[in-house]
Amino acid sequence: MSAAPPRTVGYVAALAIVIANMVGTGVFTTLGLQAQGLSSPLALLALWAIGGIVALAGALSYGELAAALPRSGGEYAYLGRIYHPALGLAAGIVSITVGFAAPMALAAMALGYYAAPFTGLAPAATAALAMGVVTVAHAFDTRVGARFHVLATVLKLGLVLAFCAAGLAVAPATVLVFTEVEGAWQGIRSPSFAVSLIYVAYAYSGWNAAVYLAGEVREPQRTLPRSLLHGTLTVTGLYLLLNFVFLRTTPSAELPGTVEVGALSARWIFGAEGGALMSGLLSLLLLSTISAMAWTGPRVIEAAAQDLKPLGWLARRTRRGAPLRAVLAQSGLALAFVATGAFEGVLTYAGFTLSLTALLAVLGVLVLRQTAPALPRPYRVPAYPLTPLLFIAVTGFSLVYASLERPVVALSALATLGLALGLAIRRRSRPT
Repeated sequence: MSAAPPRTVGYVAALAIVIANMVGTGVFTTLGLQAQGLSSPLALLALWAIGGIVALAGALSYGELAAALPRSGGEYAYLGRIYHPALGLAAGIVSITVGFAAPMALAAMALGYYAAPFTGLAPAATAALAMGVVTVAHAFDTRVGARFHVLATVLKLGLVLAFCAAGLAVAPATVLVFTEVEGAWQGIRSPSFAVSLIYVAYAYSGWNAAVYLAGEVREPQRTLPRSLLHGTLTVTGLYLLLNFVFLRTTPSAELPGTVEVGALSARWIFGAEGGALMSGLLSLLLLSTISAMAWTGPRVIEAAAQDLKPLGWLARRTRRGAPLRAVLAQSGLALAFVATGAFEGVLTYAGFTLSLTALLAVLGVLVLRQTAPALPRPYRVPAYPLTPLLFIAVTGFSLVYASLERPVVALSALATLGLALGLAIRRRSRPT
């Protein structure tokens, strides 16, 4: 087992990790998919508001877990401690394959789509190039990776705010009507709304990002809950503003089914040439999302490798503290997802699977209060037990309806978790 990494991550870097993980592929690609089943702008914005409230409930719940169990690894560490080591290992396998490699690939694929009119390169080639740049930034020196990530996140926020300001300044392409409450309520009650919650949950995923490198955070009991809370609040406000701009600046007839929603909106705001330039700039902000995955995901690989002797070689770090082999392993998996080219399929599959594992972790807050009441809890989730119950109820509701509407996706996600659990049980049953 390698030596414990230095605690070099402060509040600003942890906050940047949360924001960068959240603001990425989902918000720039899912509104068109949601509009296929929902026509009411009020229902669409309500979708994003509910998603923000649920993400905040999840972030507050994870804050208690992170303060009580300040070890890197996220669900791998939490589910193993709360339920059973085999379930923790299964969650670690899911996190490694779906939790970070798939979103990293999705961000790179989206970057490729956005940059294509500007670069002239094939989206897959651009995606591979972007992942290569980010991998090099994080593979050798943790401090270089942290500086690269904070800089990329500041650039991301600046571009998004500039984009929103420009979108609010131009004449609307669609006149939004928010007084049709009956139509909005019908949309909210429809199965399409529940399925769309999966897309929104994916767009908000990342509110728990800082906990994956808890072992490298300074004062984790104080820093982690603050970064999760402040990051989630910031992104919720940003998402509502950004989706309002998308709806305002995009003709309603062109929105349904569109993946490159940001590029479509940019063309209507800035014109054809300006839109191509803005699409290229927007693609740069996805570098921050890829960077966040390249920073946090390898820590899960490393945590699992430290507990499994056959994978011990993945836990070794460079002299400057970077988990080089784990970074390379995750980037290799992400490249495999890029090679499939199935953007919407990977998106739905990843969103369902991540929602399922997050639900188990938040449920663990309730379980741990009963099974380990004496465990030191420097931070306690406010409005307990209503806060975790809200997350569990809404997430469970969306998972059930999504299973009915997308049974293949649900079965694939459950099969992934079941296969991972089977492998974990088999691994733990072997003598060491």
